[in-house]
Amino acid sequence: MISLNYSDLGRERATVKKLKRSARLVEMTQYLLARPHTLISLTAFAERYQSAKSSISEDLAIIKEVFEEEGVGELHTLAGAAGGVRYIPKCRMDQALEKIATICQELQQPDRLLPGGYLYMTDLLGEPALMQEVGRMFASAFAQRHIDVIMTVETKGIPLAHAAASFLNIPVVIVRRDHKVTEGSAVSINYVSGSTKRIQTMSLARRALKEESRVLIIDDFMKAGGTIQGMVDLLHEFRAVVAGVGVFVESGEVDNEERLLHDYVSLAKLTEVDLKTKQVTVTPGNFFHTSA
Repeated sequence: MISLNYSDLGRERATVKKLKRSARLVEMTQYLLARPHTLISLTAFAERYQSAKSSISEDLAIIKEVFEEEGVGELHTLAGAAGGVRYIPKCRMDQALEKIATICQELQQPDRLLPGGYLYMTDLLGEPALMQEVGRMFASAFAQRHIDVIMTVETKGIPLAHAAASFLNIPVVIVRRDHKVTEGSAVSINYVSGSTKRIQTMSLARRALKEESRVLIIDDFMKAGGTIQGMVDLLHEFRAVVAGVGVFVESGEVDNEERLLHDYVSLAKLTEVDLKTKQVTVTPGNFFHTSA
């Protein structure tokens, strides 16, 4: 976990003046929101705002109550000399379900249906505000998994991965379908696409991922799970641990025996597709039925 103490704030301290409590609450809230999963000591806050620790503790109690009531997240307090406060982004399930229901309605538009039972989602993946909400859902689902890095495969999964990473405060690594010479030496593997049954290649630069990292895999769409299984196999080459798998939309048109992956969190599920009538049914995913 990331930690931040008062020595890390030395450059900022000189620019912070003693604030009225109302202004301090606003500034502290913004400071916490910008540093999720970062342990910040009470001493750091006291030095930053030139206030007593008792006053800082009272402010944090107010912020904690508002965060929980509004579904923004949780403030975890650690006691002791090395303690402090850590903001954990979360989403209220009712708010998340309302947003996903809207997304499901949008995905059910007949003109989104593509050959092979896929859905056109590029426009949704390009909306920053929507991706932030989806990223918060992924971050909430995997908040307790102690993740070091998020992995996705180019290209459509990149906005999802970066959105989730912003709330987990961790880096993103991108698996390439073609190795780029500018990335130096890489590990490449062949994998079988679960939907097309074709042999394909993916690669990851050796410098992109430390060995034995705990990795969260994020992808935009999962049919049989071949691409994600390929990333899992690639991680074995780095002796990395798969800490979780999150998918934006999963296909329900695949039998359990055909699916290559069973342990994952989905936000939406494509449950029915009729190519003749272009009838599409999308429902909330298993995130809303099970806890990660």
